[in-house]
Amino acid sequence: MLYLFLSVICSVSVGVVFKIAKSRSTNAKQIVLFNYVFALLLCYTVFSPEVEKINTEAPLFLYISLGVLLPVVFMFLITSIKNIGIVKTDAAQRLSLFVSILAAWLVFGEIFSLIKLIGIVIGFLALFCVLYKTSDIGNTNLKYPILVFLGFGVIDILFKKVAAFTLVSYTTSLFVIFAIALLIMSIIVVYENLKFKNTIEIKNFIFGLLVGCLNFGNILFYLKAHQFYSTNPSTVFAGMNMGVIFLGSVVGIIAFKEKLSKLNFVGLLLALVSIVFIVLSV
Repeated sequence: MLYLFLSVICSVSVGVVFKIAKSRSTNAKQIVLFNYVFALLLCYTVFSPEVEKINTEAPLFLYISLGVLLPVVFMFLITSIKNIGIVKTDAAQRLSLFVSILAAWLVFGEIFSLIKLIGIVIGFLALFCVLYKTSDIGNTNLKYPILVFLGFGVIDILFKKVAAFTLVSYTTSLFVIFAIALLIMSIIVVYENLKFKNTIEIKNFIFGLLVGCLNFGNILFYLKAHQFYSTNPSTVFAGMNMGVIFLGSVVGIIAFKEKLSKLNFVGLLLALVSIVFIVLSV
């Protein structure tokens, strides 16, 4: 259970770092860039990826798709945290699992049980309640958590496809994906620096170091938790999603004084209930 707890802490801490970075006039793109620098270095050091096994038979299209989507959705995540806070953004990110679940039904023809269908309905109701705010009607702020919801759902689907490719280890594939994401962010940052005459700042480097270590820690501990509970993966699935929603809510409300309506609190409760239903359906 320790690995799962550490994974939850790392996941929520990413949002905390970006929340703090907002008040320091940082450059989000540079932070994301350095995040991938350190995540890539840690991945190489800890997992010793076998890059030489990458050939034309590897799922290069999936690698490139994830390499582009990861930094793009990461930017949506940062903007969402800035606009609506950690609580709602974490909930939107975790509820994105329903995108992959719906894909399993609509695209891959998986047969759903009644319990799973109930969980999906509750999940979408939870998303509405969590994100609903009267003053947001007609405001474009809600597009970011919705993009986080959809983006992480698509990323989850693509990662599952990568995991199904057994000729290359998952950690080696992860290393290649991080390398592509780093390349994409390098191009974006160089272009922005040239166009707006920006410079690389040490504070962005430091925040990028923190985020990169936390992101890698999240992945490392999550994989170890799955190894420890290899015969009961639903425990990891439920613990991770419920843990992030709960801890993210506590941190956002207590540490950052984020305001939630009664309907938002109902949404958080429904989010936990929906995840329980999904786990029971496994």
